[in-house]
Amino acid sequence: MQDEFRFCPHCGKSQRTKIVEYFRGHPDLGDGGLRVSVYLTEPRHARISVWRGDEAQAAISLDPRESGRLGRFLLSSTTHGHESLASRVSRALSRL
Repeated sequence: MQDEFRFCPHCGKSQRTKIVEYFRGHPDLGDGGLRVSVYLTEPRHARISVWRGDEAQAAISLDPRESGRLGRFLLSSTTHGHESLASRVSRALSRL
């Protein structure tokens, strides 16, 4: 199998498995958006790209350690008395 194909040209099996989420920029600031792709195959990494319209302006790949550090940083921040994302997720999971 060749890495440049998303699917095996012989059997059709997916060669890259990833989870993708898009985050809109702040509407009052005229920002674009942030696309985060987490690759579940080797080498494991997260790719973060900044989008404006239909075009990526910049991108960076983070190894799992840095991805975790970024996640912890974001989860630790609470502003203006709002409940942290970690608390909201924990509460939602406890209701399942």
